[in-house]
Amino acid sequence: MKIGDIIVPDDFVPLFERTDDGIVKYPDPLLRKKARPVPRMSPDIHELIDYMVQAMRGAKGIGLAAPQVGVSLRIIVIEPENQPLRVIINPQILERAGEQVGLEGCLSIPGLYGDVKRPKYITVRGLNRHGKPIRLQLEGMSARVVLHEVDHLDGVLFIDRVNPETLHWQMPESDEEEEF
Repeated sequence: MKIGDIIVPDDFVPLFERTDDGIVKYPDPLLRKKARPVPRMSPDIHELIDYMVQAMRGAKGIGLAAPQVGVSLRIIVIEPENQPLRVIINPQILERAGEQVGLEGCLSIPGLYGDVKRPKYITVRGLNRHGKPIRLQLEGMSARVVLHEVDHLDGVLFIDRVNPETLHWQMPESDEEEEF
């Protein structure tokens, strides 16, 4: 079955039809829209962050952007394995260095994986969940997840950056595959 520009194997179509996880699925147009900055902290923003963390963990993801839960605001949450939960509001990538190639998947495109080349080191600034300025220097998987999620805020999906020769379908329960 064709979903958007992707031919989805029949076994994977139910993953795209699933709505009980709260994750917006491809090809929803919201995923291609540039998200708006968060103008100020409010109780609604705190509720949204809590919902995003719950949705990410419920879907066994390691990162999530607000557009992936239907809200076009510049908020990301990340929680790579053995790393603390991080909330970054209005993230801006200040520096990029090095190079890494790694497997990526996406909660909004369930079951599809492929290799993406990204910087190995980044410096990102934004606000934490309390509205306080933060500046993080990240590397490896943490840098990859932040870059993947910031792409979501700009309407860019991992399929736009993937090496197409590496794309493959696999049920998302595998320990090898990371989805964000």
